[in-house]
Amino acid sequence: MNLDRIIGKHPDFPKPGILFRDINPVFRNGEALKFIASEFSKRFAKTRYDATAGIEARGFIVATALAMKACKGTIMIRKVGKTPGATLKRSYDIEYGSATMELQVGAVKKGQKVLIADDLIATGGTAVAAAQLIEEMGGKVAGFGFVIELAGLKGADKLREMGYRVESLAVYD
Repeated sequence: MNLDRIIGKHPDFPKPGILFRDINPVFRNGEALKFIASEFSKRFAKTRYDATAGIEARGFIVATALAMKACKGTIMIRKVGKTPGATLKRSYDIEYGSATMELQVGAVKKGQKVLIADDLIATGGTAVAAAQLIEEMGGKVAGFGFVIELAGLKGADKLREMGYRVESLAVYD
């Protein structure tokens, strides 16, 4: 399946000069969702992992599709203030300031191998924060799966340089 034909393209959004890659048409397409789960299952077939983790919010969809295919559980890495109970938090820089992600204490067990999934990798700040949360809780990152990679922003390269395995289904410069 050619995801590029399904991924929406919106010129000059959110500002002039940006070509926004829209995952929403992919999520509305049942065959595309099935393809995503199957393709990531093939690419990570030899990788041992115990659970998937999705990064809020679109990553929840990708991680859940993968988890269902592999009969695994799903862990949610959320924006700050949305998770009940005790949490670990990790702040990171974004284009115009900072953001914070959190993970519920006990969501990851010591030694648990977690495959992190999201819809898109750009600069990598959110993905690095997600990995740090998993590891701080005693888990191990088994790899990353992204539907879209914006290669020119070098986030996936940053993850690879840190020693993580990264798989992306649609790569754009």
